[in-house]
Amino acid sequence: MDNMKIWDALKRPPETALKKITGGRLGGMTDIKPQWRYEAMTEQFGPVGIGWRYRIDNLWIEEGSDGVQVANAVVELSVKDGDEWSDPIPGVGGSTLVAKEKNGLYTSDEAYKMAVTDALGNAMKYLGVAADIYAGHFDGSKYITPAKSPTVKIDPKAKKEFHEQVLKALESGDDSHMKELWAEWDADEKAVLWGMFNSQQRSTMKEMTK
Repeated sequence: MDNMKIWDALKRPPETALKKITGGRLGGMTDIKPQWRYEAMTEQFGPVGIGWRYRIDNLWIEEGSDGVQVANAVVELSVKDGDEWSDPIPGVGGSTLVAKEKNGLYTSDEAYKMAVTDALGNAMKYLGVAADIYAGHFDGSKYITPAKSPTVKIDPKAKKEFHEQVLKALESGDDSHMKELWAEWDADEKAVLWGMFNSQQRSTMKEMTK
């Protein structure tokens, strides 16, 4: 079996399956339409229930601050290879059930459905579904060739401290602190430090350091 056959077949969604997120902390990132994921899985494995299937393993609610609640889901995804079913592929997802808005609390009647959809998408990542988007290799219209990191030595302690401070800035949304952190390094050092973060964090960092 070609180990990359399934991955390569599923890694790149068409432009019609993508949409830009325009608001919130994920603004500027690319979202993938769930229906394309199901179509890609059906094309690769066959109809759901015959060539691929999933089971909802758990649903629960977590309490946040100020009345906010999040619906969570765990699913187990399996695919068929010949006559054999794979071991379950886990996926965890969530969606806001009760959100705090300017006019008060808002309750979504689709939170569990969206949590399951999110969990399925996360399970499908392990098979390579839309992998080029998550890896930052494809922006929806063109491929992106990552720049090669130069050979630069940075003190491990300094790298660790920088990483921790950036994560705190990302969590708090502190743009000014992020700009200060980023300005301390030269271009070659930044190229090395860039590799410490995932594609979502990089996208947010770009927005915060404009």
